[in-house]
Amino acid sequence: MNSIVDILVLVLVGFIAGSINTIAGGGYLLILPVLIFLGLPPNIANGTNRIAIFFQNIFTSAGFRSKGISTFPFSIYIGVSALFGSIVGAQMAVNIKGEIFNKILAVIMVFVVVYMVIKSKSRLSSTTVKSSGKHLWLSIFLFFFVGVYGGFIQAGVGFVILLILSSVNNFSLLKSNAIKVNGCFNLYNGCSCCFCI
Repeated sequence: MNSIVDILVLVLVGFIAGSINTIAGGGYLLILPVLIFLGLPPNIANGTNRIAIFFQNIFTSAGFRSKGISTFPFSIYIGVSALFGSIVGAQMAVNIKGEIFNKILAVIMVFVVVYMVIKSKSRLSSTTVKSSGKHLWLSIFLFFFVGVYGGFIQAGVGFVILLILSSVNNFSLLKSNAIKVNGCFNLYNGCSCCFCI
């Protein structure tokens, strides 16, 4: 992975993936196969991509804050839960053989792509945000498993996050994206980076 062409491909794909991740999620599905195709072992490609996501989330989160979109303290609660889950998932990722990781990645990528193609645009039954009480506790519980999944593979985790935030908590797409890239998820991605590299 030394040639100028490889570097240009990575910069272009990274830019596209970062844009996709900021809007909704799924850029990981684009960049991870490119890194593997360019010769990185799967677990190194997985960890390398986490570094890019970590920095992307810092700048995206700052952009949301500059527009006055705040998700505090809700994002702290679910971010900490996801952080602990990501430790479990990242440990799983580094302890698995490359061939098995590739097979799991392939299955997950197919599942996520199929989900993206067939998902229907569901309307929220209520526009009232539900971020306290039982809805908060359900989100904290679910985001632990989001962390496990994200720490292990990361592919499509943005869609899972948006699905939970919109269906359990009735957050708008804008607020859901702000929560998704909030600083707490930077901790979760950063933790995953440390384990996966």
